[in-house]
Amino acid sequence: MNLTELAKNKDVIKPFGEIDVLLYYGIVGSKLVEFLKGKELAAKNWFPPKGGLPTVLKRGSKEEPLYIEEFVGAITPEFLSTRGKHLEEVRGKLTASQQKVWRYFVPRKLSDLFYATNSEGEGKPIDRIFFDLDRGEGITSEYAQNVAREFVDVMAGDLKELNCSAPFVMWTGSSFHVYLFLKKRMPPSFYEENFQVSVKGGLQTAAQRWVEELKRRGLKVSGSHEKLAGVVAIDPSQTPSGKLARAPFSLHMQDYKTINGVAIPLEIDMLDDKKLVDELKGYTPNRVVEELESLSKRLPRL
Repeated sequence: MNLTELAKNKDVIKPFGEIDVLLYYGIVGSKLVEFLKGKELAAKNWFPPKGGLPTVLKRGSKEEPLYIEEFVGAITPEFLSTRGKHLEEVRGKLTASQQKVWRYFVPRKLSDLFYATNSEGEGKPIDRIFFDLDRGEGITSEYAQNVAREFVDVMAGDLKELNCSAPFVMWTGSSFHVYLFLKKRMPPSFYEENFQVSVKGGLQTAAQRWVEELKRRGLKVSGSHEKLAGVVAIDPSQTPSGKLARAPFSLHMQDYKTINGVAIPLEIDMLDDKKLVDELKGYTPNRVVEELESLSKRLPRL
């Protein structure tokens, strides 16, 4: 029996009656091997807010690194059947990779799936640029969709000179991410010279010009890594090595017991659809698994 067969007629997040996100992530992870190849994975595990931290982040800078090929290979029906027990009870039955996956993704807890955008550690070369369109208080997801559509429009004329691919857009479960993929790996200075932004403006980068053009078009935006009320913050600060990004198909949580969205890859022309946000909010983990073949075709070919 494979993972997809195991998921049939089950709640993919509670395949054995209790929360275990690994069946879901094992299925969608098989479609993320190219997108996440060479990038250390990370998991944000959600806990009840009772005297401790509400979330605990496991990542390759603090733990033994975990990569997508190892992750996908470790998740088997037999492995999942052991997750109702404590690790010490079943350690002898698990491979080293399965034990590592267990430590990253805590049993009976909801977990976001992240990855190191341009690898863990500071000062490493980059091969992708990541913009988070962060909704401030009072800004709807529909407004962020409009910003995303205009943003990919204003950057279009500069992409050839910057040696970048066409934009890739993803719904996060709440807002939008915009990616650019570089046609060759570049030093960290390439990000600083071309993609840094500032809430006060003044920077002479391509990305700062894009933000200023959006403002001239009447959009409520800022160049910032801080969430600001009443605007969409266009934030590329998670691009440099040592920073994290949300993976496609990651669960998005409201709290430790509530999934309130799923990250969905998009085609650019979908941003013109006025009913897009309603459609995206309708995705559940089970629906993603059902439509995974078609959804995964929207991922960029790298």
